[in-house]
Amino acid sequence: QVQVVESGGGLVQAGGSLRLSCGASGRTFRTIAMGWFRQAPGKEREFVAAVNWSGGSTYYADSVKGRFTISRDNAKKTVYLQMNSLKPEDTTVYYCAAGAGDYGLGHIYEQADFVSWGQGTQVTVSS
Repeated sequence: QVQVVESGGGLVQAGGSLRLSCGASGRTFRTIAMGWFRQAPGKEREFVAAVNWSGGSTYYADSVKGRFTISRDNAKKTVYLQMNSLKPEDTTVYYCAAGAGDYGLGHIYEQADFVSWGQGTQVTVSS
């Protein structure tokens, strides 16, 4: 099973950028979808973005579309989340997740599609 560890969170002003990284271990990394979720205190974990096994297909929540970009480097076993034009409402803990497999075009990603989660990294956007 793929294990993941996030890094790259921090404090940034509104309008700024951050890049989160997710390092993975495990032989199946290159064959599975990867995703990013976020969860604020007292709220449910919400989907942010996902990428298929090759990096050729990406999916985003409407709230981040046009601002965030997910990508992956299979040689480095790393997934990235580039976050631009950050808003105070983006403040929360971000989690990287490894999928149970890969999914076809048009798949609507949800938590149940992911089986391995990192510890999370805090992103704080000041106004």
